[in-house]
Amino acid sequence: MAGAGDTSRFRLALVGAFVCALLSVGVAATAPQALAAPAPRLTLSVPAEITQAIPATAKGRVMPAQRGRVLLRARQGGGWRQLGAGTVHNGKFRISFAVSQGAASALRLRATLVRGGRVLGSSPIRQVQVRPAAAVPAPKPSPETSPTVAPRPAVLDSEPAPPTEEPPPNEGPDKEPPGEEEPPGEEEPPGEEEPPPVPPGNAYWGAWIGSQLTGTPAPWDMDAVTEFEQMVGKPVSLLEFSSPWADCSHSPCTYYTFPFTPFNDVRAHGAIPFFSWGSEMIPGTPNQPEFSLAEIIAGKHDNYIRAWAKQAAEWGHPFFLRFDWEMNGDWFAWGEGVNGNQPGEFITAWRHVHDLFTAEGATNATWVWCPYVNKLNLYASLYPGDAYVDWTCLDGYNWGERFGWRTFDSLYEKAYAKVTGTIAPTKPMVIGEVASSETAGSKAAWIEEMFEALALRYPKVDALIWFETISNEMDWPLETSESAEDAFAAGISNSRFLGNTFGAFNTSPIPSP
Repeated sequence: MAGAGDTSRFRLALVGAFVCALLSVGVAATAPQALAAPAPRLTLSVPAEITQAIPATAKGRVMPAQRGRVLLRARQGGGWRQLGAGTVHNGKFRISFAVSQGAASALRLRATLVRGGRVLGSSPIRQVQVRPAAAVPAPKPSPETSPTVAPRPAVLDSEPAPPTEEPPPNEGPDKEPPGEEEPPGEEEPPGEEEPPPVPPGNAYWGAWIGSQLTGTPAPWDMDAVTEFEQMVGKPVSLLEFSSPWADCSHSPCTYYTFPFTPFNDVRAHGAIPFFSWGSEMIPGTPNQPEFSLAEIIAGKHDNYIRAWAKQAAEWGHPFFLRFDWEMNGDWFAWGEGVNGNQPGEFITAWRHVHDLFTAEGATNATWVWCPYVNKLNLYASLYPGDAYVDWTCLDGYNWGERFGWRTFDSLYEKAYAKVTGTIAPTKPMVIGEVASSETAGSKAAWIEEMFEALALRYPKVDALIWFETISNEMDWPLETSESAEDAFAAGISNSRFLGNTFGAFNTSPIPSP
C-alpha cells in the first residue's frame, strides 16, 4: 500500500510540475507583448489654405523620436495619394509639397511613418482648402522658332508602315568606363564647405524605370512608377524612356511612330516626358550602315523623321527630346568613328533632324545634348551649337568592381567643368543617366555623396534622373539594398526637387525650374 501511495504522489508531482512549466512558457510567451513599445504618435501641421502648383510646407513631430521616413498623403478617389516625403530629425519632420492643377477644392491630409516597408504610425487627418492656380496664357512661338516651310504630308514612300506596338526600352550595349587620358587626381577633403542657400523647388527629378518592379517597364506600365514612388517616398516630375527608330528583328523593317499613349500617361501623372530617341534599329549593334550619319544627312530617313515630328506637334505638349545620346562613345550606331561615321557628321545630322522638326512645327520638343562623362576631348567637335540645343546633359555610372569604384565627383567633376565652362556655359544641365553598383563599396554612401556633391559643386544641374533599370547584368536599381533605398529617399526628399505638378504645364522649350 505504501508503495502504491508513493507512486500516486510521484505521479501527481510530475503532473503539477508539467502544469507549472506550461504556465511559465505561457507567461514567457506573452511577456514580450506586454513589454512591447507603444506605437509612435505623429502630429501634423499644414496651412489652412494652399494654391494649386505652389509649394507649401507640412511639418510635425514623431513621439517618441525614432528614425524612419514620413510620407505625406492626400485622400483622393477612395484612396490615399502620396504628395511628398521627408526624414525624421530629432523627432521632427518638414515636407515640401504641392498639388496639381485641377485638384479638388479641399483635401484631407495625413502623415505616416514608415521604416523598412512597414507602417509604424499615422497622424490625425488635417483638412486644407485648395485655391485654383492663376491662369497663365500659353506662350506663342517666336518668329525664330515658327515653321519656316509648310508641313509636308507624313508619307514614308517605300518605307514600311510603322507598327502599332510601342517599342521596348533602348538600353544599349555595355558602356566603357571613363577613358585613361584623364585619370582622377587626389581629392581634397571636404573641410568645412557649406552648401549654398537653395530656394525650394528649383530642380526636376525622375527615373528611367525598368521591368523589375512590375514585369513591364514604365511608362508602358504606370504601376511601375507608383511602385518606385512608394519606395523613395516622392512623386517624380520627369519620367525617362526611349525608342530606336526602327524594328528590324523581322523583314521588312518597321518604323516606330510617336508614342501617344505613354506620353499622355506621363502627363496625366503630372510629370514631363523625358524621351531618348536613337537613330538606330533593333536588334542594336554599332554597325548599321543604313542608319549611318551620312544616310541621315542625305535624307534617307526624312519622311520618317517628318512623320514623327508632325505627330509630336499634334500632341502639342512640352517634352524633353534627348536625341542620339552618348555620341562620344563607340557603343551606338551614331557615334563618330563607328558605323562608317566621319568627323563633323554628328553635328550636321543633328542640325538636319532639328531643322525637320522646326519645319513640321514640333517646337514643343526641348533638345537635350548628352555625352558620356569620358572622352572630354571630343565634346567641342560634337556640340551642334546653342541655337540647336536647349539643355546639356551628362551620363555616368559607378561600375563598382567591374571597372573600379568611382566616386560621383571623380566621374562628373571634369566633364561638368568642361560643358559649363567652355562648351555651353549658358545652358541648364540634366544628369540623364546615373547609378551605382553595390559591389566593391557602399551604394548608400555613394548616393549620399551624390546628393551632397550636387548641392555643393554642381549649381547648373537643374534635373536628375536615376537609372532604375537592370541593364548589362548590373545592379543599378535602388532596391538592391534597403540602405540604398533609404539614402536616395533622404536625398530626394529635399524640397528643391519638384514633384508631379506638371499636368497642365505648357512652356516650350522647357525652362530651368
